[in-house]
Amino acid sequence: MGMQCFTAISVDYWNVMAGQHNVRNSYGVLILHGFTAKLDSVAALCAPLRELGIPVSMPLLAGHGASSPEALRGVGWEAWMADADKALQNLLFDAEQVIVIGHSMGALLSLNLAVRYQGKIDSLILAAPAIKLVSVLAPGRPLHFAAPLLSRFIKSWGLQALSSSSQSSASILHYSWVPTDAIISFFELIKQSWPLLDLVTIPLLILHCRQEKTVLPESATIVYNRVSSEPSVKSIVWLEYSGHQIFCDCEKEKAIQTIIDYVSGRIGRNNENSVPGH
Repeated sequence: MGMQCFTAISVDYWNVMAGQHNVRNSYGVLILHGFTAKLDSVAALCAPLRELGIPVSMPLLAGHGASSPEALRGVGWEAWMADADKALQNLLFDAEQVIVIGHSMGALLSLNLAVRYQGKIDSLILAAPAIKLVSVLAPGRPLHFAAPLLSRFIKSWGLQALSSSSQSSASILHYSWVPTDAIISFFELIKQSWPLLDLVTIPLLILHCRQEKTVLPESATIVYNRVSSEPSVKSIVWLEYSGHQIFCDCEKEKAIQTIIDYVSGRIGRNNENSVPGH
């Protein structure tokens, strides 16, 4: 698929295409889950967002949500990007502007969409953006050079539970192991997302956990400092006790409410009639 997936798409194209459909909402929300995750990991966002009276899309990315992690073998970041791209295109038939919420790897896909669809993405909400991982084999980490070599001999990797509590259901929110080739492709997505940070100029909200054991907390500040968005339209909200599965852990109510408040503010900023009561 290569870099052609980042070719900018004209705003006029969507305005013309939308003329063939019903009247669109002013705003919609696209939710993108993380690497190896199931939709349950982000599903808690759907109902409160839909209560705002806007369309919400939550696609299942290729190789995810299957009965076995084998479904991810041979699936790469281009397929995940294509699924996110298709979901956004479909949502643009129902909404003039889209707020994209991405968790972990989904945050990287969100950044990619923001660069491609300039003028159609209103803002980004990045939860635990996976720009720098805890794993020493990941891009930017000490042993990344060894990752391709290890992948020749190790065909699958076990995954830890991504919750702060052993009582949490986090273990059922993602695969228990993953094919190594999918991890290598995830690493490629991280590497190609880094240079795109400078091209992001829209408002964004970052949520991150100080107790993270999957994505380094410094990822939040890296994204904040590297994007070209004005300081007045970007912010970081820290969660003190949660693990990686932000929307299913002990501070999920805070995380969800933070997002609902942000989305309410965005859709009310330019269209006061979008949200009942605003």
